[in-house]
Amino acid sequence: MSLRIGIDVGGTNTDAAVLRGADVVAATKATTTEDVTSGILKALTEVLVGIDPADVESVFIGTTHFINAIAQGKGLARVAAVRLATPPQSLFPMIDWPQHLMHIIGDDFHVVRGGSQFDGRLLSELDEDGVRETAAKIRAAGIKHVALSAVFSSVNADPEIRAAQILEEELPGATVTRSALVGRVGILERENATILNAALRDLAARVVDGLEQVVSSVGIAAPILLSQNDGTVMTLDRARLFPIFTIASGPTNSMRGAALLADIDDGVVVDVGGTTSDIGMLQHGFPRESTIAMSLAGVRSNFRIPDVLSLALGGGTVISKEGAGPEGSVAVGPESVGYRIGTEALVFGGSVTTFTDLAVAAGADPIGDASQVEGLDPALVEAGLNRVRDMLTRAIEKAKLSSADVPVIAVGGGAPLLKAVPGLDSIVIPANAGVANAVGASFAEAGGEVDRVYALDGKTRAQVLEEAKELAVARAVEAGADPERVRIIEAEEVPLTHLPGGTAVHARVKAVGPFNPTQISKG
Repeated sequence: MSLRIGIDVGGTNTDAAVLRGADVVAATKATTTEDVTSGILKALTEVLVGIDPADVESVFIGTTHFINAIAQGKGLARVAAVRLATPPQSLFPMIDWPQHLMHIIGDDFHVVRGGSQFDGRLLSELDEDGVRETAAKIRAAGIKHVALSAVFSSVNADPEIRAAQILEEELPGATVTRSALVGRVGILERENATILNAALRDLAARVVDGLEQVVSSVGIAAPILLSQNDGTVMTLDRARLFPIFTIASGPTNSMRGAALLADIDDGVVVDVGGTTSDIGMLQHGFPRESTIAMSLAGVRSNFRIPDVLSLALGGGTVISKEGAGPEGSVAVGPESVGYRIGTEALVFGGSVTTFTDLAVAAGADPIGDASQVEGLDPALVEAGLNRVRDMLTRAIEKAKLSSADVPVIAVGGGAPLLKAVPGLDSIVIPANAGVANAVGASFAEAGGEVDRVYALDGKTRAQVLEEAKELAVARAVEAGADPERVRIIEAEEVPLTHLPGGTAVHARVKAVGPFNPTQISKG
């Protein structure tokens, strides 16, 4: 059976795993580097020791290149935002963006007459001359990336499609990102996501080229796929066009890996890292997606992203005593020693008491020198671990969809620490939990999604939902899914009764299937 390699880049470590079927053949952790790519090369080189690169069928990578670029404001390109609507507009693009991002991406905004109504009827005819005039202004400004959005383009994309054709004709060499291909219903959030994607296009080209060079440098000629926010994968060609879809792949990969390693498709996953723990809900083996607009580095967006709660609790979380005397309480975080845990935690000869120290003192699997925590005050250990239990219990309850008991799976480098926390005996900690993110990356599937408003126009709601399912399946196959094994994992339609006549429904369908290397060509 051929081998699959999964690589996941975290803030501290870059994890890599080689799998044959569902079995982990080899795994490693390498320190994440500032340029990310060299850390991937190191992990890939280490995990391939004793393995013939010719046996590798595919390589799956979850990278932090793009989320780092947005968070740090580095590597972003200038963007011209074009909105098809009814001029004048009172709410302009990027109206509530952080100033540091505005300064980098620019404030080149244009509104052209066009767009649609909620049922797909035209709001007004597209002003094609206005689009050409706008293109001339963009050309004069020297901007090479355009973010194009239109009112209700998620219902009727025709105005966007035509405007994009004109912009591409008038701006040879420029890129045009259409909002209907990026976000969901909601013009401002969808537009924000489109602008961010356009700003990442230059960086995406460089990152993809770098990843191809890294993988080929170790002798692997297999297809390379990037993990997406929803637990599916995209080809490198698609990643050049839509880098925004990869920014939250870290938590997603961990949750997918947890499902595989524990053989549990529905439950809560707790991914314990060095600084934080990410908690989310598994549904059908995939993370539940957020249904509301999410803030990304201060920018509200509504593209596919997992619904994950981040808790300031990790192996490096600092434990301190508040107040004097026996009545003083114990504080758990939010400060953390983070990647410095190897020098600052007590078990490593440091002077800072961390969650790792409490867990080791209470009997967790030894880490570092356990003798360094033998003198810890038992009352401090007990109180600190009780506080950790309360924090985790509240977070797990928030992640759940109901009050019913569900399995809880712990993964990540800090997962073994939870064995020492009282009251968490039922938590499942699978083998290879420390590299669940890399395992999840290697088992990402190809997927297709439909999220749009349909006008009924004489059709029944069931017919509309079936139409959406067929489109989602087609998109999954186009993305590389095995046509014979595609399945629907999410399907819902909600009548929009607040709209005149109640003649529209909001349909959401997601189809996934195992990635088939023969379905698409490399890259």
